[in-house]
Amino acid sequence: MTVDAHLHLWDLDRVEYPWLTAALGPIHRTFALTEVAPQLERAGVDRVVLVQAANSLEDSEAMFAVAADSPLVAGVVAWVDLLDPRAAAAQLDRWVGHPVFAGVRHLIHDEPDPDWLARDAVRESLALLASRDLTFDVVGVLPRHLEHALAIAAELPGLRLVIDHLGTPPVGAADPEPWRGLMTRLGEHPNVFVKLSGLTTLGPAGRADAASLRPFVDHVLAAFGAERVLYGGDWPVSTLAGPYAETWETTHDLVSQLSAGESLNVFEGAADRAYHLG
Repeated sequence: MTVDAHLHLWDLDRVEYPWLTAALGPIHRTFALTEVAPQLERAGVDRVVLVQAANSLEDSEAMFAVAADSPLVAGVVAWVDLLDPRAAAAQLDRWVGHPVFAGVRHLIHDEPDPDWLARDAVRESLALLASRDLTFDVVGVLPRHLEHALAIAAELPGLRLVIDHLGTPPVGAADPEPWRGLMTRLGEHPNVFVKLSGLTTLGPAGRADAASLRPFVDHVLAAFGAERVLYGGDWPVSTLAGPYAETWETTHDLVSQLSAGESLNVFEGAADRAYHLG
């Protein structure tokens, strides 16, 4: 059962997405599961994890509604207000019985404060996730974000962390540091996973090929092992660089050196391990 562990949906008529402006051109429209489902089928993807695209309960509820109508959805990474632990606890308890509720994410890269993850209230709320066997996705674009992920991994060893988009490596830059060292240290924590997601839109031009991505993917596979590296297509953001089939083929090219068992981890086992999919 092949899993795409990072797929977005958005409905501009129902939910507000502050970051999603007309400047983003072709993705500034509604994207529904029915649009991508045939592309997933052609690629051989059997299950998906829907990931929040707005810091709002409306976006999360929309994903749960889709999941209720589609067996394709194996997990939902939703949003709660991590700055309000009491409200977060109440919301988590309302959702925790839902069979596809897998974890939480906050768009920390949109926060003006790069140390947002270090706030006491956020740390208290993350402990609530750990106590409920939920995962936290880290969408970090700055080294500071990865540094905070390191601190959280040590402070809350019972909380599974998933580093989205390969931790935003410096594709096209001459020096892979500090990304390389930070990912090595994150890989030393058994509760940290990393996603091969958002790859084709990395780099200064917003488009990266397998050759430019390979050193970073190889490093992550060495640091984490295939059992903690999971595939995510990042549709429809990925369409800025090319169609879903191209994302799929690029990822397969990047892991073509893996054994059959290791490849099975990347495309299924690691997602089940990270999100405890039903």
